[in-house]
Order: sequence, then structure tokens, then C-alpha cells
Amino acid sequence: MSEEVVHDREARAYEAVHEARDFQELKRRYKNFVVPWTITFMAWYLLYVACCNWARDFMSHQVVGHINVALIFGLLQFVSTFLIAALYGRFANRRLDPLASGLNAKYKRERRR
Repeated sequence: MSEEVVHDREARAYEAVHEARDFQELKRRYKNFVVPWTITFMAWYLLYVACCNWARDFMSHQVVGHINVALIFGLLQFVSTFLIAALYGRFANRRLDPLASGLNAKYKRERRR
């Protein structure tokens, strides 16, 4: 089979998947998860940076021993990153992967045509 024929088959298969309702639903679900969580995380991060710059008295407040608010906020940045990643993994397994698997099967079927 020539390279041109293979390319045409793959292009048709991609277009068929791209036009599928499941693909539109997959994109919608993805955006509905990612956009709010990205905005939330960025707001939380910018709050941390702003407090470090303009609320130094608050951030330097000792909580326990030599542990201050800034250190706790900094560590919570890591905690929130891992929490969001875990939530996304669970969300993707339940809500995205079934659609993606169906679309992958459709793509493979269309490529064989």
C-alpha cells in the first residue's frame, strides 16, 4: 500500500472521530474539569505569592517552633498539586477513558476501511 493511501485513510479516520458526538463530549468533559481546577490552583498560587510579597508579617507568624505560615502555605502548594492530580486521575478513569476507548476503537475501524 502506498504512503499516500495510508495517509488518506488516516486522515479520513481522524476526521470521522473528530466529528463524532463522543469526541465533542470528551472535549467538553475535559474542559469542564481542567479549566475550573486550573483557575482555582492559579488563584491559590498567586495568593501565596502575593502574601509572601505584601503580607510578610502574616507569613512570618510562627505556628509551631520554627514553622511559620509561609512554610505551611508552601507545603500546601505541593499537597494541592497532588490532590488535583489524584482527582483528575479518578475523573479521567470514570468519565474520560470510556469515551476515549470508544473513540480509539472507532479510529481503528475507520483506518481499516
